[in-house]
Amino acid sequence: MTRQITIVSVACLAWAAPAVADELRCDVQGYRAQAGLTADLTEEVLTLTWNGDPGQQVRLRLRVDDGTPTFDEIAVHDTSGVWTTVARDVTLEFRVVTGVRRMTEQQLRPLRALGVEITPELIAEKQWDAFWDAPLDVPGMDGRGRTNVGMPRTPGEIQRATAVWEVTGCTVATKGARLEVGFPGVRLGLFTGRLQITVYRGTNLIRAEVVARTNAPSVAYKYEAGLSGLSIDPAARVVWRDLSNQWQDYQLGGAVNDDPVPLKVANRIVIAETFGGTISAFPPPHTFFFAREVETDLGYGWYRKDAASFAFGVRQAEGEEDPRYKANFALYSARPGTWQRMAVYFHVGTGDAAAARNAALAFTRGDRFKALPGYQVMASHFHMDLGQRLLESGSLDTKLPDLEALKAAGITIVSPTDRPNGDDRLEVLAAYYEGARRHSDKNFLIMPNEEVSTLLGGHWDILFPKPVFWTRDRQPGQPFVERHPIYGTLYRVGSPEDVMEMVTRENALIYMPHPRTKGSTGYPDTVKDTAHFRHERYRGVGWRWGMGLDLSERRLSERRVLPLLDDMNNWMADVPTPPKQILAITETYRKRPGDDIYANNPVNYVKLGQLPTPDDMTELIDALKVGDFFVTSGEVLIPTYEVTGTGTHRTIVADVEWTFPLDFVEVVWGDGATRDRQIIETTDLPPFGTHRFEIPFDATGKRWVRFAAWDSAGNGALVQPIWVE
Repeated sequence: MTRQITIVSVACLAWAAPAVADELRCDVQGYRAQAGLTADLTEEVLTLTWNGDPGQQVRLRLRVDDGTPTFDEIAVHDTSGVWTTVARDVTLEFRVVTGVRRMTEQQLRPLRALGVEITPELIAEKQWDAFWDAPLDVPGMDGRGRTNVGMPRTPGEIQRATAVWEVTGCTVATKGARLEVGFPGVRLGLFTGRLQITVYRGTNLIRAEVVARTNAPSVAYKYEAGLSGLSIDPAARVVWRDLSNQWQDYQLGGAVNDDPVPLKVANRIVIAETFGGTISAFPPPHTFFFAREVETDLGYGWYRKDAASFAFGVRQAEGEEDPRYKANFALYSARPGTWQRMAVYFHVGTGDAAAARNAALAFTRGDRFKALPGYQVMASHFHMDLGQRLLESGSLDTKLPDLEALKAAGITIVSPTDRPNGDDRLEVLAAYYEGARRHSDKNFLIMPNEEVSTLLGGHWDILFPKPVFWTRDRQPGQPFVERHPIYGTLYRVGSPEDVMEMVTRENALIYMPHPRTKGSTGYPDTVKDTAHFRHERYRGVGWRWGMGLDLSERRLSERRVLPLLDDMNNWMADVPTPPKQILAITETYRKRPGDDIYANNPVNYVKLGQLPTPDDMTELIDALKVGDFFVTSGEVLIPTYEVTGTGTHRTIVADVEWTFPLDFVEVVWGDGATRDRQIIETTDLPPFGTHRFEIPFDATGKRWVRFAAWDSAGNGALVQPIWVE
């Protein structure tokens, strides 16, 4: 039976004016009191109290006013020995803009070339993985051949809404070392669902989210979230660092705003200073961002001055600033019936803005990929036109801001993806290779990579361990290899067999960068039985979330790339080659310092001591080939991993470290036909933790196995699959 505590409403004093709290009925069946994490319902207020950052406690008092969930009080107990109120009588704001998801011409083109019948059912399935879609761009006819299904768009497709609160009760549940409070009765445009508040023992972090679904077809959307009703007093101001990393503030001395004021804030953090302390607002660091062609900061913070109070929070823009990419702003996908999680984080404290910012930045390690002993941090697939730009600059020694921005994020290996296809191809390749030599360093390696869209089906990247000159124009009777008077050995390829012979001779590797979407829609499925795909040098596919970002997913690219990783290894279960892999890729164009590199770039931690040179990257190629690397968004790391034991009795041993509270780890396996998994919930573990997992694994009937770890903000890491002998 559901246990409820019912409190009759009574009048209570609000911060500025009397208010009457609603009768609050809370289902506490899932609640378990524990040390340092409690919930109490007295009168009309639900009080959550928990141990926060080291030496601190946090108190969040919640009530419902006329159906609206309200933060009656946010308070912190720190080393001063007293409770300090940071905010009173504030409410959450959520706004949503919805449009229509369309399958793109970019997806349709390869399917037509394969002779696939374009049916309504196929469109309904494939539209969710769109990349070159921009549902808020009306009419959207950009004149570049991107006439997506059902174009042009009309203004009537776009709907804007603010959350309507019709809350009559709540649920309180203990989940490991966290408390989850749900308030059913939220309408947000096309979506209906609940508000959920989650607090975590061991941190002053509060997660607020609308968890809602829609049954409407083809919905794409974006959301904004924040706090409103913060008192304007002499201490109040909004604080942030701008994109040059300088402090900025607004002291609320201007006129009242009609609309939210967008802010371009460094590291996605905007801070409210109040009479008692600070509240930092920031989004989930990666799931908040659908894939784009550039990482430019479009303004992810906002504030608004109201009459006697102010509001602030996080936002997404409605389109790109660069007109070249206007048609590429896909938003999130909301499949009918799926529970979308529209989240914002708040971190509260009693210090100043600098301390608040540092506390928020700790969750992304300062937006810098952590250096791990014995590993190099590799990022791949950047269309920066390195060779061509160096030639156009007049000097191969010209510093490009792209490389500086990537290096500043803690990346030690950058693999650009140039595509020189003109008559000057060999000259550009030579500049590309020489540029890599000149701009690499003892602690920074440029590994030239090239993306190709012919011969093998779909798109594919080729990674060489040294400079290799080649063309894709071999004619019948023309030699496969010849001696060029300037560039030496020159390969001419004209078939899959030629390609695989070249990569075998040169110890190169091939990956498909964006499988099952974009120009690789239908791939690699279509070529899974070909000799070149089954070749040991065709190592796998690229891992990049956001091309079809769905906020109901618990894992990054849960519907597109991760199932494909498992499919590939089931396809290959009887082939005597290493398991297929995923390589973290980015798929963006030019960049500069100030762009949001960390949020938009998954990376590979490659087991490699010292960096090689651009003239001999054999050690790097060999490490990739055998799977001595893990992929990550950055917050979750897997420094060590092995499968011990023999026969059917194995043990998965993995050391994991994380920042945001960890949600679960999993062991995933396949038998050549099906996939299965074991999920180990980790909600009892603290934030900023480390743990060695030792998980027994019955290998009976299994062909391959892999391990992954995922946190509560949607971030994660996973190792490469291994065969189970």
